[in-house]
Amino acid sequence: MFSGLKGPGESQAKDGSSLRVAIVHARWNTELIEPLVTGAINRLKAAGVHPENIILQSVPGSWELPIACQRLYAGSATDLPALVVEGGNDQKTGSKGDGSLLAVAGKDEGSKKREGLFDAVIAIGVLIKGETVHFEHIAEVTSRGLMRVQLDFGVPLIFGLLTVLNEEQGRKRAGLTADGHNHGEDWGDAAVEMALKKKQWSEGIIVSERSV
Repeated sequence: MFSGLKGPGESQAKDGSSLRVAIVHARWNTELIEPLVTGAINRLKAAGVHPENIILQSVPGSWELPIACQRLYAGSATDLPALVVEGGNDQKTGSKGDGSLLAVAGKDEGSKKREGLFDAVIAIGVLIKGETVHFEHIAEVTSRGLMRVQLDFGVPLIFGLLTVLNEEQGRKRAGLTADGHNHGEDWGDAAVEMALKKKQWSEGIIVSERSV
């Protein structure tokens, strides 16, 4: 599908075995959503992320993605004390909000299941332009909302929101055509890379990736 200069650059192989990743996807346009989610999952597993550490949640549509990602990430810290003070910033997550939390994980001794904060979140939705300006409104505010979650919480939030002009464009980007490419695979790769980089940066490990 990619032509000319367009397309993701190559990156080194990553070990995601220590990561916990959430995928939050809309159910609107399910025919396109399902292969995108599957593509992301396959790439996470290929990088070593254990299946029990890949948490899936769904919401009705793309409009609900920002609040779902925000609350799910906050909820992943329910085993940590004193999360959020209303009107202030949480010292552990950097979040802002009303203090409500969503419990998402329990104890699972003897397995490779991890608990605590997600290392990355992938938000997946598909918006197809229709006859009204509804498409433009949803695309803009959802994009801004997802970026706000990423910056407020300091968690890599992979932008898996397709904004296409017709169904054929969507099918190509979900890998459903002969000349298409499944962008979900790119989102899975990006989640692993950014989660590992965030861990390194948080530990003060900052090295150049190439010689100068």
